[in-house]
Amino acid sequence: MPIFDVRQSRRAAARAAPHYTDAAALQREVESRLLDSLEYLDARVPQVVLDVGSGPAHAAAAMHKRWPKARVIAMDVALPMLREARKQAGWWKPFARVCADARALPVAEHSVDVLFCNLCLHDLEDLPAVFAGFRRVLRPGGLLLCSTYGPETLVELREAFADDTAPHVHPFAQIAQFGDALMMAGFRDPVLDRDLFTLTYPDLSALMRELRALGATNALSARRTSLTGKGRFDAARAAYARARDADGRLPSTWEVIYAHAWAPEAGTPIREGGHDVAAVPLSRIPIRRRS
Repeated sequence: MPIFDVRQSRRAAARAAPHYTDAAALQREVESRLLDSLEYLDARVPQVVLDVGSGPAHAAAAMHKRWPKARVIAMDVALPMLREARKQAGWWKPFARVCADARALPVAEHSVDVLFCNLCLHDLEDLPAVFAGFRRVLRPGGLLLCSTYGPETLVELREAFADDTAPHVHPFAQIAQFGDALMMAGFRDPVLDRDLFTLTYPDLSALMRELRALGATNALSARRTSLTGKGRFDAARAAYARARDADGRLPSTWEVIYAHAWAPEAGTPIREGGHDVAAVPLSRIPIRRRS
């Protein structure tokens, strides 16, 4: 059984679309920090920019403003998010919007100069395969900028529900796993960083409402499909209450991992099973024929 229920993730994102921007203060801050990394491009002007998991496409709009002559594409798995993105596109030379899955990008090989992906990888279990797809569409020397949640994210919520038999919080990848996945996909010169944010809430219900507004609900295949129940929720509420800060508010930790890396030259091997695996066209293999 897969770890994540992809349909549930898509449904949650679709439901959250009308309210996402109002709830996404942290996500917009991370997006802003990731956009700052575009300085690594120096003075180069990309021709094609792809925003994967764009949500309402604030980042796509910012990159379209930065490079008005570039072709900017906002891509998201939830169609209602792309309807919200229309508000960012503008009527004059709007950027493109495509509904697609990050695991199967409908984009030509070696056609993208910058691939931007902010906080949409946490419910994709095969990171090396996703990064291999990113590498496929990037031109040699193209820039990948991405972020994801680390394992300390929502640690207080995880501990509050520790006595429940069903999981409530996703198993987020560690920074080493994230870096290894980039290396396995063949990216070069990866640079990783992390931030810890602490948000506070008056009670557990306020935190849960915000998670729903973000579309960040439980999408684990092993989740309980029925309601959690008043008894279990009250037990979690009491457990979480022990973590109140000096102001009487509940803390919520969010660990964010950032990465930027460069697409390698064509033909560079991909790491599989501890070995370098390279694809070589048959036409490039010399064949000696005996008469």
